[in-house]
Amino acid sequence: MEATRRNVQQRGNKETSERTEPPAQWGRAWEVDWFSLISVLGLLCFAPFIVFYFVMACDQHQCSLSQPLLQLLRGDASLLSIWERTPSFSWSAAKIYSAWVAFQVFLYMCVPDVTHKVIPGYVGGVQDGARTPAGLINKYEINGLQCWLITHALWFANAHHFRWFSPTIIFDNWIPLMWCANILGYAVSTFAFTKAYLFPTNSEDCKFTGNFVYDFMMGIEFNPRVGKWFDFKLFFNGRPGIVAWTLINLSYMAKQQELYGHVTNSMILVNVLQAIYVLDFFWNEAWYLKTIDICHDHFGWYLGWGDCVWLPYLYTLQGLYLVYHPVQLSNLHALAVLLLGLVGYYIFRSTNHQKDLFRRSNGSCTIWGRKPTFIECSYRSGDGEVHHSKLLTSGFWGVARHFNYTGDLMGSLAYCAACGFGHLLPYFYIIYMTILLVHRCVRDEHRCSSKYGKDWKRYTDAVPHRLIPGIF
Repeated sequence: MEATRRNVQQRGNKETSERTEPPAQWGRAWEVDWFSLISVLGLLCFAPFIVFYFVMACDQHQCSLSQPLLQLLRGDASLLSIWERTPSFSWSAAKIYSAWVAFQVFLYMCVPDVTHKVIPGYVGGVQDGARTPAGLINKYEINGLQCWLITHALWFANAHHFRWFSPTIIFDNWIPLMWCANILGYAVSTFAFTKAYLFPTNSEDCKFTGNFVYDFMMGIEFNPRVGKWFDFKLFFNGRPGIVAWTLINLSYMAKQQELYGHVTNSMILVNVLQAIYVLDFFWNEAWYLKTIDICHDHFGWYLGWGDCVWLPYLYTLQGLYLVYHPVQLSNLHALAVLLLGLVGYYIFRSTNHQKDLFRRSNGSCTIWGRKPTFIECSYRSGDGEVHHSKLLTSGFWGVARHFNYTGDLMGSLAYCAACGFGHLLPYFYIIYMTILLVHRCVRDEHRCSSKYGKDWKRYTDAVPHRLIPGIF
C-alpha cells in the first residue's frame, strides 16, 4: 500500500482497546458491479482505438487531434480513407519486434544479475516478493537494470560503430510495430486467461468472479508463471515496454536530427527527464515488488495489453510530437521545465525511499531527523493466518497518504510542458496520469480498508489528505 504520514502513536491505549475485534480479512478486488463492468467494457473497446487515433493523428495530421474529426464531419475524409492511408502490418516489422521480445526474454531468463555485486547500493539478484493473499511469498530474479544497461550499450554501439540498423528504425516502423505489439498483448492476455483455468501456477491465488469479460480484463491469476522464474507480471511490467521507453525516445531524437539537422532542447529535456524515471524504476526494481502492480493486481488484459501497447505508444507521445514539431524552448522555459521535473522526481523518490527505509528497518530508523511514528495494523491472509503491519505517518507520508503520486504528477507535467503549448496531444499524458493515480488512490484505499478494517480508519484520521494537503 502507498503508506502515509502523520503522528498518531500517542493514542496507544485507546487504540489497543479498539483492536480487540478480529483482524479484517484481506480484500483483494472490487465487486463486479455494473459500474465496474461498464468501465471494463469501455476500456476493452476504446483503449485500442485511443492508441490508434493518437498515432494516426501524428502520422497523417501533424499531431492535430481535431483535424481528423473535422475532416470526417466536412466529408473530406472517411473512415475507409483514413484506414487506407495507415501503414499496415509488415513482416519486416514482425521480425524486428520478435527479435526485440526474444532478446528481452533471453536477458531476463538467461543472464543472472551481476550488477548488484559491482554497483554499491543496488539491490538485485534473487529477492522475495510481498506476501500474496493466499499467504505465499514468491522469489524473483531482479536483473532489470542489467538488462537496460546491456540493451542500451548495444544500441549505442550499433549507432556509433556497427551500424547494423538505423537509429531511426523504431520511428520508421512505428505503426507496423504497433500492430505487432497488439498481437503480443492480446496473445499473452488470452494465454494467461486460459492458463488460469487449465494449469494455474497457484490456484489459491486465483480469483474467478464468474464474469467472463471482467476476468479477461482484470485477470484471474495473481502471479502467473511459466517454470520457476518466468513471472508474467514482472516481465511485462518492466520488459519489453519500459526498457523500450528510452530506446523509443532515442529513435525520435535520431529522427529529429535526420530531418532538421539538429536536436532541440525540448527533445533533450524529454529524453533526460524520462530516462531518469526509467532508470529509477530499474534501480528500485526490488522495491517495485511491494507496489500495487505486483501486490494487488491480477494479470489480465489490463496489464498484458497495457504493458505491450498502451505504455510504449502513449507514454512516449512527447518525443513523437517533437519529431513533427521541433520546439526550441527559451532558456527560462527550459529551466522551469527542468526544475519542475527534478523537484517532482525528488518528491517521488524521497517519499518512496522513506517507506522503503521504514519497512527494511521495521521502524528502527530516523525520518527527517526524528523517530518515525506509525499505526500498528493486523490483517488476515487467505490461509487464515494473522499478520501484522505498520503504516508510516512520518515524513512525506505524514503530509498526504500518496504524496509519491504528487511528485509523479509533477514529473509528468514537466514532460508535457517541454513540448510548449501549441497542441493538446502531448498533454494527454498528464491528463491520463491524473485520472490513473486518483483512481489508484481510491482503489488502493478500498483494498486497504478491507484489509486492515478499523486500523485503516485510524490511519486516515491521522493522515486526512490523499494527494494535496488541504485540498485532496
